[in-house]
Amino acid sequence: MDELDRQILDMLRRDARTPYTEIADEVGTSEGTVRNRVERMMDEDVIERFTISTHTGNVKAMIEVSVAVDVDTKGISERMAEWEEVDFVWMVSGEQDVVLVVDAADTRGVNDLITQARDQEEVVSTKTRLILDEQLG
Repeated sequence: MDELDRQILDMLRRDARTPYTEIADEVGTSEGTVRNRVERMMDEDVIERFTISTHTGNVKAMIEVSVAVDVDTKGISERMAEWEEVDFVWMVSGEQDVVLVVDAADTRGVNDLITQARDQEEVVSTKTRLILDEQLG
């Protein structure tokens, strides 16, 4: 991945709907080059998916999850990623092992997800942080 790829990715992170022609103008190359590079990065799994960021008025939170030492973190992460109100699941280093980024209709929905996480046999503890504001970089 070179500097041009990084510039293209930066623009797509800010708005995944940005037309290739606009990206090309901004980074100083052709639309075809942008298209080819995006397709290559998709083929190489550099770009995993295109997604949206929302301002729904919902309650967003990070639920930090600690699991037992002998647990397959990838396995429990994949299961939790299927939960309806979970936007992202990150496997992390530090005190916690997994972080769920959730977007729930209200605090009751966040609490239900906390309970669902704690009901998992592998989970030792949880810590929750409400997201108060969000800025795109």
